[in-house]
Amino acid sequence: MVSDSPSVYRSIPGPWGPFYVAATDRGVVAVDWLTTEDAFRARLTRRVGGSISPADEVDADDPRRRHLDVAVEALEALLGGHPAPEAVAFDLDDRPAWDRDVLAQVARIPLGSTASYGDIARRVGAPRAARAVGGAVGRNPIGLLIPCHRVIAADGTIGGYGGDAWGSREDRLEIKRALLRREGVELEGRR
Repeated sequence: MVSDSPSVYRSIPGPWGPFYVAATDRGVVAVDWLTTEDAFRARLTRRVGGSISPADEVDADDPRRRHLDVAVEALEALLGGHPAPEAVAFDLDDRPAWDRDVLAQVARIPLGSTASYGDIARRVGAPRAARAVGGAVGRNPIGLLIPCHRVIAADGTIGGYGGDAWGSREDRLEIKRALLRREGVELEGRR
């Protein structure tokens, strides 16, 4: 679904390079890293349509800018291992209903906690759908703010992270471990 107004975005520094954050008038629509600005903009355009403008091109009181400012504060807090100072609104209108349901449950996992793919499946009323949960989590367009890094395997090991988006599987899992460590979570298994 295309927003009535174009998306706005900005970047912030992060531990693995710049983080790109975009918002519509309904909320945050994307958070991405380990990519280029051009690739981020192209992917977002394909996903939600419309134009994408740098945040400094819109007024400070624009609702898109407000969503973006809240998201950036939340990202900076999370990267520092602290809870977000205020709730972040999300715009997942372009995602399938299944993904929206799963990601809503993932968004409820508190800082410093984890849940298994099976836990999330039970929360959405599909207790045998852990693999399908993994698919929805792998398609999360709002990484970190919807904390898919907090979803782990049922046996308490790391599970997966980041789909096939970037780097090797081990590179992605090391980032997941680093994010969890920032929140005070150490997992036993290295799998």
